Amino acid sequence: MFCNFRAQFCNLSSFRIVPSFECLVFWFSVALNWQFPSQKVSTLPVVSPMAPMAPSEGKKLNGATTTTTPTPSPPTQPPKKSPNDFIFGKVIGEGSFSTVYLAKDIHTGKEYAIKVCEKHHIIRERKTVHVKREKDVLNLLTHSSFYAARPGSNFFLKLSSTFQDLERLYFVLTYAKNGELLPYINKVGSFDVECTRFYSGEILVALEHLHRLNIIHRDLKPENILLDENMHILIGDFGSSKILNQGPPSPPSSQTNNTANDTDDDNSSPPPSSNPMQAPRERRRNSFVGTAQYVSPELLSDKTASPASDLWALGCIVYQMISGLPPFRSRSEYIIFQKILKLEYEFPNGFSPLARDLVEKLLVLDPSQRLGAQDLAASPRYDSIRSHPFYKGIDFDTLHKRTPPTIYPYLPGTHDCEDLRSVYKVSVVTLI
Repeated sequence: MFCNFRAQFCNLSSFRIVPSFECLVFWFSVALNWQFPSQKVSTLPVVSPMAPMAPSEGKKLNGATTTTTPTPSPPTQPPKKSPNDFIFGKVIGEGSFSTVYLAKDIHTGKEYAIKVCEKHHIIRERKTVHVKREKDVLNLLTHSSFYAARPGSNFFLKLSSTFQDLERLYFVLTYAKNGELLPYINKVGSFDVECTRFYSGEILVALEHLHRLNIIHRDLKPENILLDENMHILIGDFGSSKILNQGPPSPPSSQTNNTANDTDDDNSSPPPSSNPMQAPRERRRNSFVGTAQYVSPELLSDKTASPASDLWALGCIVYQMISGLPPFRSRSEYIIFQKILKLEYEFPNGFSPLARDLVEKLLVLDPSQRLGAQDLAASPRYDSIRSHPFYKGIDFDTLHKRTPPTIYPYLPGTHDCEDLRSVYKVSVVTLI
């Protein structure tokens, strides 16, 4: 029986077993433990309501009247979804091993974004850990009832369900109807101060929620910040994120347990090369997690991350919203890394003075000295960032209820006209 089981999944040779592709996919699915309910199911028995029985209706035993107790029904689980439950539409996003489709649930008519991951690509590119990590983080963000009432919980994609077939894995996610934030920045060239304060404020509230759940995003950038039908942000793409130890986040330091080593749970690196000329190239390729323009210096130098690493990315995004470009840029990734490590960047003429002060306090090489880095140990909020003059008058706790401002480009004031605003504005249309 054991031999028949092995023969079903593996090709046998005379002295060694060569696993087939089907065998790899099977054990990949088992290791990933992919199927899980979209909602937590109560373990308590479900009892159907029944009218109380009259004493005369009960069974008589030895002259005594007894009442029959209703038999508890077994706990019910939500039915498992499959591709047949959806109508798949246009492609709205693509990755190295996944494609995102706009889809509609045939039972409810609700629209979703379904991320379809090819299993053989995941296995070939050694991305199993990334896929499992994204599932775990989305589960925390979707089902974490303890923090569900916090305003920041509104600013993330939610995971409706997952399922799989022989060749693919499926994430059923919130559909962000207005696409990515980046095309809006590119279309107008830059955001005015009001837009920057609003959207960076929503990002800050989202980071507060994320970090209180002991999650570091590690790849925060405008491409991973989406916009819903009301133009509020929805942060996604958690394949590079890190779940820290339980307990409130600690300030970043060289000895804190909440500083994550970015190679400890990542099996995406290829085996060490025997070619001495190739090894340095492999080390460079796998030396950081994230995107070059937004990666923090500690990820480059020490390969460690803390919540302050996301605050560095916030500083880069604030800079980009107002200037139109990220602060560290070059055609060469190597040069970008060198500029980050040396803190080499410049502010364009007319850059908002208050925004400049905020960026300078976020883009600090020492993560423990960044604005907000010491806040979460004593408070669930980044109070030092909230109280910065750039955010004067912003009520962070009600941002998710406000109507977002119209997107205008940033045009610095002049001596003759202190507040110069273009009449051009971005229409709220889907840019994807």
